Amino acid sequence: MRRSLAGVALAVTSMVALSFLIPLAALVMSLVKEQSVTAAEQRAAALAPVLTLTTDPSALRESAASLDAAEYVVVHLPQAPALGTSRAPAALLERAQQGRESISERIPGGWICLQPVVLPGDQVAVIENFVPEQELTRGVTASWAVMLLLAVGLVGGSVLVADRLGAKVVRSSKRLAHASQDLGQGNLDARVDPMGPRELREAGIAFNTMAHRMTELLAVERELVADLSHRLRTPLTALHLATERMAGSPESARVEAAVCALETELRAIITAARTPLAVGPMGQGMLGAEASTAHQATRPGPAGPRCEAADVVRRRTAFWAVLAEQQNRPCSLDLTQESAAVGLSEDDVAAVVDALIGNVFRHTPPGTPFAVRVARTAQAVELVVEDAGPGIPEPDQALSRGSSTGSSGLGLDIARRAGSVTGGSVRIARGPRGGARITVVFGLAASQPSRRGPRASRRRTGWPRGR
Repeated sequence: MRRSLAGVALAVTSMVALSFLIPLAALVMSLVKEQSVTAAEQRAAALAPVLTLTTDPSALRESAASLDAAEYVVVHLPQAPALGTSRAPAALLERAQQGRESISERIPGGWICLQPVVLPGDQVAVIENFVPEQELTRGVTASWAVMLLLAVGLVGGSVLVADRLGAKVVRSSKRLAHASQDLGQGNLDARVDPMGPRELREAGIAFNTMAHRMTELLAVERELVADLSHRLRTPLTALHLATERMAGSPESARVEAAVCALETELRAIITAARTPLAVGPMGQGMLGAEASTAHQATRPGPAGPRCEAADVVRRRTAFWAVLAEQQNRPCSLDLTQESAAVGLSEDDVAAVVDALIGNVFRHTPPGTPFAVRVARTAQAVELVVEDAGPGIPEPDQALSRGSSTGSSGLGLDIARRAGSVTGGSVRIARGPRGGARITVVFGLAASQPSRRGPRASRRRTGWPRGR
């Protein structure tokens, strides 16, 4: 933009300067020529009264010598040689003598002025005055140079002023753009100092108002999430009491464990929601930088959060396997034995696993088998969840929150965001079991010293029906 403004100023000022320079240059040349010719005519007119008084060559030479540029003044007397070196063409001399008319014309090498003078006896003498070419253009080059320097100075000044104005506008625009980028990347403290033209200052003020309002709305939303989560503790208390009354039954320990796990999850949600707004690992301001949960075991690496995806998947699949047994769902687990470190916290990876497996339970009938697999590639870690259900009819819409029929789309959206923040993606296809096959690709985390020795084998784990 700055360069464009300078270019516009250069073009406009140059056109204006040229529109004045060309006529002025022609006018200067015309004035210099006119002044030289007029001076020659005046010299010829000054010598004419002398001819009316005398035709003595000596007197005429003496009178001509007193004039400026006397070497170019020539007197043509009738029936006598010319007094001086004549440069006038013979045709013009004859025309001036016979026609008795004043002649002022350009000839090769300059300008000639012929002034006829009628002598006693009806004779005609002609006064010739020659103006050389250099006299016709004397001072024109210097005048043109001065005008050109003035034009260059005006053009340069206008470009400099336009560049300074453009720099101010560009600086304000860049600050507003950088603040917008920071806010889009999750920095809720991003603000801009309004400066520059009135329009940009108003845009900066509007941006600050929007950012402040957005922060307030997010804070209210997070508080609402915490309050709603807290309200779930009442039915959890009732479940605790129910499990106490079931003491001694085979299912009481299992139900108590599930209730405790649910209470732990609620406590983690409340803690994260009450944490001051910050950018979480998944880039959406969901988790505070210092949030702690009962089951979080994040090991920060050199570049941020880090965890072993295979370990998290194993624990969360074991949790869901209990419910799978109750619904007679065959469940298999296949984990890589290589390091599967990803740049997310264990809570974020667990949220992805719970969302994908939870979708299997919600959208497939009891007894539908499913499988979970974690594979390691050269540049990524792949989490694959597939089932033998009806599948997903519109995979593209399934990745948009709220667009799937009969589903909010939240689970797949969580998986998509978790994959994208590590440089990965989500793929939906139909698996070999006939149902949906969802693959979440996580980018590998930055390497750090491993606490475990390398393992080169793979192990398959399954929970048989009716365990």
